[in-house]
Amino acid sequence: MDDLERLAAEIDRDATVVALTGAGISAPSGVPTFRGDDGVWDHFDEGQFTYGRFRSDPAGFWEDRIELQRELFGDDYEPNAAHEALTEMEQEGYLDAILTQNTDGLHGDAAAAVADDELENGADATILELHGNARQVRCIDCGRRRDGDPIFERAAKGERPPTCDCDGIYKPDVVLFGEQLPGAAIQRARTLARESDVFLAIGSSLVVEPAASLPHLAVSSDATVGVVNLESTPVDDAADVVCRADVTEAVPRLQSSL
Repeated sequence: MDDLERLAAEIDRDATVVALTGAGISAPSGVPTFRGDDGVWDHFDEGQFTYGRFRSDPAGFWEDRIELQRELFGDDYEPNAAHEALTEMEQEGYLDAILTQNTDGLHGDAAAAVADDELENGADATILELHGNARQVRCIDCGRRRDGDPIFERAAKGERPPTCDCDGIYKPDVVLFGEQLPGAAIQRARTLARESDVFLAIGSSLVVEPAASLPHLAVSSDATVGVVNLESTPVDDAADVVCRADVTEAVPRLQSSL
């Protein structure tokens, strides 16, 4: 029995199974990573994308954000086999929640593709986007969320910063440097980690807090913890199963073993 078969043996429909995903699950779809060789921050100054700058210089922030958005979403990205396998696990009753550090919305796309009816914003209720969704914007005054494409188009044509009908300024619906994660989302994620029987960390370096602490919460609650990642992580020594493999191969194989 190999590592993935051992992990699959711990998963059943009566278990609470939670998956945490990071940049490594979206990189095979072509989504640029922020750090590492030729990462996004090699081309942009991350200091220009802080919450403090957004508040003090929203016009300048939006001018730079337009270029960053083109870098991130200049191509059409689609869910890959790993996204699809996790969605199938959820549909089959083997996965209770997906907690993602990614802002690309690909888990929602995968869920919408198999749902009977496309859900609002293309996202399943079991998906917690811990750092937000870069395809959306939110008004900082009234809180309205909407599709980001038309807002970015308005900003590209010179409306900087773009504003809501209430005259509030739109902000990309992501967590900026210097901004706290949404409290409800991270508390829900911590609860799910503590209540999990099986916790899967997939495509994450597990170094960015507070998401990086979630596997440790699962370990402290005696959950079976599996790490699927090409590189080593700080959780490897505490994990029950560590699989060094391409997530687009490993996650579908895990799903097919259930």
